Amino acid sequence: MNNNPLKIFSGSSNGALANEIARYLGTELSGIDLKRFKDGEISVKIKDNVRAHDVFIIQSTCNPSNDNIMELLLMIDAAVRASASRITAVIPYFGYARQDRKVEPRVPISAKVVSNIVQVTGADRVLTMDLHADQIQGFFDIPVDNLYASPIAIDYLNSLSLQNVVVVSPDAGGVDRARFLAKRINAGLAIIDKRRPEANVSDVMNVIGEVKGRNCILIDDIVDTAGSITKAALALKERGANDVYSLFSHPVLSDNAVDNLKMAGFKEIIFTNSIPLAEYKHLDNMKVLSIAPLFGEAIRRIHNGESVSSLFI
Repeated sequence: MNNNPLKIFSGSSNGALANEIARYLGTELSGIDLKRFKDGEISVKIKDNVRAHDVFIIQSTCNPSNDNIMELLLMIDAAVRASASRITAVIPYFGYARQDRKVEPRVPISAKVVSNIVQVTGADRVLTMDLHADQIQGFFDIPVDNLYASPIAIDYLNSLSLQNVVVVSPDAGGVDRARFLAKRINAGLAIIDKRRPEANVSDVMNVIGEVKGRNCILIDDIVDTAGSITKAALALKERGANDVYSLFSHPVLSDNAVDNLKMAGFKEIIFTNSIPLAEYKHLDNMKVLSIAPLFGEAIRRIHNGESVSSLFI
């Protein structure tokens, strides 16, 4: 049991989620002033005493990603200089995660850069969800808890009472995620075989697995422009799939993503609130699942020194 008091702070990226998490824990967000100078520089001031406190700072690094990352770093530094006992960076959506390796000469490994600056600034621990690549945990030299949205998604999917279901991975890299879900909901498994000639551009080549006459759930971690998942949905329809559902964790939804999702003809588009969704991006067939109970429980367990991994057993 941690005898140091718990303090929860929120950056400006996803205040609604942070408030939900605080309510789950039966507390309120602690006071912090977040301002901008005229030239755009960020100003941070923690208003509450955090000396010898267990501090959790909630901040998704979504659009505007660079501003949100800088805001997170300044909040961490402010807590360090205010003598917090321990600082956990709670990052529901970890940006730059798609740049996790060198795919061509003379390019950075951006996920490693972000990992470095978060821990060098003073974070003692990171709590995140559905990292784009699991190996990013190894970029840190501090503890990382990578939560999974699957338990929340499974509960919702079970409530739909779908029959004759196939879980579909939109690419080879997501097969483990799709297999895990398929096993938990007693569904079949299929894979989209595609090539990606350049970033945000993909061509569906083949569907591996039986989808004709089946209800398909396309599962992914991030949907950005929705080009890949739209082409995958159309390929499933061409091969005789019945209803196609889209399930993903992080609704980045850049550029013409909403138009692409409309064109895909999904029965339902299911995702979490790791990133706040602008009103103009909403569609009638969207279902947003709250991850506040998941993060609230993880924060409670971290604070009390209990197992986090047992959440997924």
